[in-house]
Amino acid sequence: MKYMMLVYLDEQAMSESEREHCYVESAQLARELSARGKYVASSPLHPVAMATSVRVRNSTRLVTDGPFAETREQLGGYYLIDANDLDEAMSIAERIPAAKVGTIEIRPVLEIKGLPEQ
Repeated sequence: MKYMMLVYLDEQAMSESEREHCYVESAQLARELSARGKYVASSPLHPVAMATSVRVRNSTRLVTDGPFAETREQLGGYYLIDANDLDEAMSIAERIPAAKVGTIEIRPVLEIKGLPEQ
């Protein structure tokens, strides 16, 4: 089953050097997961200052700068993995470097027919 792991943290939680080290550790984890056949995709996101939110109401597109909601922690990146079950997904989530300063939300991916294959 595929699981999306959403990485939430305060954008100011790490210094620039800590963030660079986190990227190195994250890439290493991705390579390890790939070697085990568990890796699908992962990536950090640019800061929320670069976010754009789009809504459609009454057939009209509404565009706002910034994230959908203002919160203490921001969506900073993601991992998409293939795990046997939630227990295995949690074991992987606790290895994500940002879990030390933020939160990893694990959500099973709902697979629907008709989507393009990878």
